[in-house]
Parts: sequence; C-alpha cells; structure tokens
Amino acid sequence: MSATNPLLAPVNGAAHHVVAGVRIDIAPAGTGRIKRVIYPAGFRWSRDMKPVSGTERCMFAHVGFLLQGQVHVDYPDGCTVEFRAPQVVIIEPGHDAWVVGAEPAILIEFDFKEDTARRFGLAGQHVHVADPLD
Repeated sequence: MSATNPLLAPVNGAAHHVVAGVRIDIAPAGTGRIKRVIYPAGFRWSRDMKPVSGTERCMFAHVGFLLQGQVHVDYPDGCTVEFRAPQVVIIEPGHDAWVVGAEPAILIEFDFKEDTARRFGLAGQHVHVADPLD
C-alpha cells in the first residue's frame, strides 16, 4: 500500500481483515460498526467474493461514503447504479458489484451486520420500481 496516501494507512483501533483480496478495517460503534473497505482495482463480487460467500449475489446492504474510486452495481432485474467518489453509497441486498478503473475503491461503511437493511429502512432485497413514464 502507498505510504503517501493517508486513505490507505492503518486504522487505529480497528480490527484488520483481508477477504478475497478486499482489505477491511472494522471498529465497533454502539450496536453497529464502522468499516473502511478497500476494494482493489479489478475486484468483482461475482468472481472474487461469491466463492467465499456461497450465495449467487451479495446479500448484504451497504450504506456509507465512497472516498475514492468508482463502483458499478448490477441487480438481477437489470437495474444498474454507478457510484463515483466522492459520493454517498446505498446498495440494497441482491447485487453484484465491481470496481471500475485502475484505482482501488475505498468505502467508509456503516453497518449492523445482517441487520443493516432493516436498521436503515431498506428493502431486504432489491426491488425494481417501475418508471412512472413507462
């Protein structure tokens, strides 16, 4: 990791994990957690994380702030979302996602483990909302 980029520096007071090439620093915050997640360039959930999770799609909600990079999110109904830093990120369960471009995507995430979607008032799985102009 680059010594010149403070976004990549070790996080004091956080537990450090690496899963499928993704660096995750987790710190408790009341009944939830604050995480810094560094997705490397070229990361794709369906290729890299699916074998670890054992599910067809990522079934976790992600709520946070993208500090660096760009992420593409794809849902099975054809909905897509692009996030480009700096940007707030809200991703419902039931998605595939990948890093776009040559730099890592760095996400500061707030979660309640498997209860994140409910605690943030999100759907338990992505539901396509029809365009009223259709």
